[in-house]
Amino acid sequence: MNADGITPETLLLAYARGIFPMADSAASDEIFWVDPRRRGIIPLDGFHISRSLRRRILREPFAITLNRDFAGVVEGCAARPETWINGAIFDLYLSLHEMGHAHSLEVWEGRELVGGVYGVALGGAFFGESMFSRRADASKIALAYLVDRLNLTGFTLFDTQFLTRHLASLGAVELPRALYHARLAKALERKADLAQPGIVQRAQDVIQRNAQTS
Repeated sequence: MNADGITPETLLLAYARGIFPMADSAASDEIFWVDPRRRGIIPLDGFHISRSLRRRILREPFAITLNRDFAGVVEGCAARPETWINGAIFDLYLSLHEMGHAHSLEVWEGRELVGGVYGVALGGAFFGESMFSRRADASKIALAYLVDRLNLTGFTLFDTQFLTRHLASLGAVELPRALYHARLAKALERKADLAQPGIVQRAQDVIQRNAQTS
């Protein structure tokens, strides 16, 4: 459908029904809706941190922030030869961010944004949209901190849309559509706030808390 007919409110209603938007390319003017037969999720008690990733996190090579540069994270995710993020989708997520429904977690090397992940929050469900990495392991580290923060702030569902080999190595699994929709309905009944103030995420605590839940 033409992107002109989609509002941020329409987008939130779609997420609540288990549907998300995509475009064929950055140059496309059209948006289509997706409701996969099998849905990828990362169980919040099953995120896998390998020994090498654990050592990398504990060395703290990067600074981690929340919602410091949402637009920069989306731009980083779209900066690839093939992308489903067109101009209309970019603007819609910026609007959701301004409304408090879309969040980004950034990975910094000095003043340079080198990785990150962003998504949409509704109730106790977080819909991961995309991530990018300009340094080794930056996106994995972003996910480790995001999963930890989702656990700390009351979320029960982390939707990754599809299952990729990369996500599977981190503990992601697939659910049949009906089971996913049932879990989504339950998660939407909860109250959670990713941007809840006072959350402290030290590297050693992220590792320890993950070990306790996985």
